Amino acid sequence: MADDAILVPCAHCEAMNRLPPARLADAPACGRCGKPVFAGAPLTLTAATFDRHALRSGVPLLVDFWAPWCGPCRTMAPAFEQAARVLEPSVRLGKLDTEAEPTLGSRHAIRSIPTLVLLAQGREIARQSGAIGAPQIVAWTQAALAGRVA
Repeated sequence: MADDAILVPCAHCEAMNRLPPARLADAPACGRCGKPVFAGAPLTLTAATFDRHALRSGVPLLVDFWAPWCGPCRTMAPAFEQAARVLEPSVRLGKLDTEAEPTLGSRHAIRSIPTLVLLAQGREIARQSGAIGAPQIVAWTQAALAGRVA
């Protein structure tokens, strides 16, 4: 395998897969479960899975911090799913329920929801609060990865 291979957790079994970045778009299969590494849909993140995707993965992680009682969060959910189909495999998308995982919400200083946080190897690249549509999620994420968003 190439020296520039990165680790990517499987969307289904969480196994870490070593993949060359140039082959991410080739629908790689997981070495453990055989299913696609990328699901084309947001993952449900928990305290048990968050760090694997946020810290260990070589693919940036866009997290939607939300809560089930939040109207704007529920309104933005379909747009976030649409954005996942566009942004994967260059960005992994995940949803974190701040009611179920208050420690992670606190750890990332979430003060309002919905809040999008873009992370690369555990480092926050950008943050956006408030509900936005799929085209805005995609444009904002791509701009942040290109270094054009603070």
